[in-house]
Parts: sequence; C-alpha cells; structure tokens
Amino acid sequence: MTDHESKKQLIKDNIQSYPDFPKPGIIFRDIFSILHKPDLFSVLRELLTATAKSFKVKPDVIVGLDSRGFLFGTIVALDLHLPFVPIRKKGKLPGPVITTTYTLEYGTSTFEISTDSIEEGKNVLIIDDLLGTGGTLEAACHLITVLGGNTTGCLLVMELTELNGRSKLTCPVKSLVQY
Repeated sequence: MTDHESKKQLIKDNIQSYPDFPKPGIIFRDIFSILHKPDLFSVLRELLTATAKSFKVKPDVIVGLDSRGFLFGTIVALDLHLPFVPIRKKGKLPGPVITTTYTLEYGTSTFEISTDSIEEGKNVLIIDDLLGTGGTLEAACHLITVLGGNTTGCLLVMELTELNGRSKLTCPVKSLVQY
C-alpha cells in the first residue's frame, strides 16, 4: 500500500457512520469526525490538495458547494493560490445571481452562483464532501457552464458508488474514499 493509499484508508477508517439518519435505511457518513482531530484534518487537507493537483487540466478557480464544500474548497484554493467561488443554496448570495433547481436523495433544492464570479473560459475544479446521486454536482456544472466556465473536474472526499452519481457527470471525477 502506498503512502497516499494508507492516508486515504486512515481517513476512511475515521469517518463516523450513523445508521438510519436522516431516515431509516440511510447510513450517514459524517466528515465532521475528521475535522474534530487536527492531525487527521491535516492529512485530509494534504490528500485534497495533492489530488487537486493531479487533474489533467489545471484549474484557474476552485468552486465549493454549500456547505461542506466551503470547508474543503477554501483550503485547497489557499494551498494552490487560486480564487475560491461558493455555490450557495437559494437566497444566500447578495447581488445578481443565476439559479438552477436539482433533485437530491431526499427532495429538491436550488443552487445559486454570483454572475460575476467566474470569467468566461476559466477552468473550474468543483470540491465537495460527497458524491451520492450526482444531482448536486450536475447542477453546479450547469451553473458554471452558463457563466462560460469549463468544469475540468470534481473532487470529493467521499463517494457512495452504489448510487452511480458519476454517470450524471461529463468531467473527470476523483474521490478520496468510496463506500
């Protein structure tokens, strides 16, 4: 096992699971259990930054998705000396925005992005905590495209492979741990 793989396993082994949350039959994977331990959070940061650098097309902008994507996207953006842009839930951003509505595992939601946040032609790496059914990332990719950006990759801490969310995405996807 490589050092990179052993660090991924360390992260996976320390993500706490909660059966039947938020409803029966769901196993909730809680990334906050990593953030409670600074040594583990540091390993996660190192893995995220290294993986962000490994995409074929280098990003010009890091986008983080509301809300956990803000935690991870900002540290990677800082490490790579790149701008950070949030995609937020409806009604949370000031100024002109564009919106899109998407389907989640538990219903629907609406995302917004500021209209002046991504310049046309810029390469964008999206960072979030979890890939489930893919609806959230698909919506984010759509918003970036509408602004004229190019989504060159999606980086996730966790992926629920049985939900096949990758099938909704046309860009490269990398996840640190899979369930």
